[in-house]
Amino acid sequence: MSNAVVTRTNLPELKLLHRGKVRDMYEIPGHEDKLLMIATDRISAYDVVMDDPVPGKGRVLTQISLFWFQLLGGIVPNHLISADVDQYPEICRQYREQLEGRSMLVRRTKVMPVECIVRGYISGSFWSAYKKNTTVCGFELPTGLRESDKFPQPLFTPSTKAEQGLHDENISFAKMEEIVGKETAAKMADISLRLYAKAAEYALSKGIIIADTKFELGMTPDGELILIDEALTPDSSRFWPQDQYAPGKGQPSFDKQFLRDYLSSLDWNKQPPPPPLPAEIVAKTAARYEEAVQRLTA
Repeated sequence: MSNAVVTRTNLPELKLLHRGKVRDMYEIPGHEDKLLMIATDRISAYDVVMDDPVPGKGRVLTQISLFWFQLLGGIVPNHLISADVDQYPEICRQYREQLEGRSMLVRRTKVMPVECIVRGYISGSFWSAYKKNTTVCGFELPTGLRESDKFPQPLFTPSTKAEQGLHDENISFAKMEEIVGKETAAKMADISLRLYAKAAEYALSKGIIIADTKFELGMTPDGELILIDEALTPDSSRFWPQDQYAPGKGQPSFDKQFLRDYLSSLDWNKQPPPPPLPAEIVAKTAARYEEAVQRLTA
């Protein structure tokens, strides 16, 4: 398997559909019902893609997603066809060096325009909003919650999907119903909460608290909702070490919160261009991602 750092893929015989903050998505000639999804080593924070990659990050994200797709397949189908380059259409195999260990051949779906966020603990933007008003995203929360406290039960808090460089916006469930319809909204919430419940229970058995996570769902041509994109990675979730959990403050983490905390210590306005990242910060971020995959899949 290639250990080369991949920051930007180049697959000239395929059609580049989208270059996101981390993933490059390609259409495959003659296989319009499938997509090729590649996780690069790019990393973003505060919706800004850093100039410095995190070596191995794309492989870690892919490995973790594949693990969760298998574990959670009984709750909802997912878009994975194969992660084995030998099983990809022949036109893709010439790019093996860029694909091996960091790519998936997936079913093409209509991506739902709402992101499905499930929160088991109060943290991040939700904590910031709660300090101003105890009603957040339509939830009337109890007074007296501390940062990182566990909610009585997990909350489903949808958000709109923003274009790159813009921030996703939390929306109420009623607004989500307007966007996707009542029945679909209810199904999306139910799927997300069941996925989170099973994943959180499993992670806890490995010493990891999943404080919150973000799911993406897509609709197949025959109207079935399936899990797409990545699943429960350090890019889309907050992972906390259970043995260090102490409510009342921010928690140590196996995700990019470490990078965010470093960037918050700088005099940077969280707009492009990003500041350069010291080698030590890159190495420590990579180590946290690696530890997450080792703990979860061991």
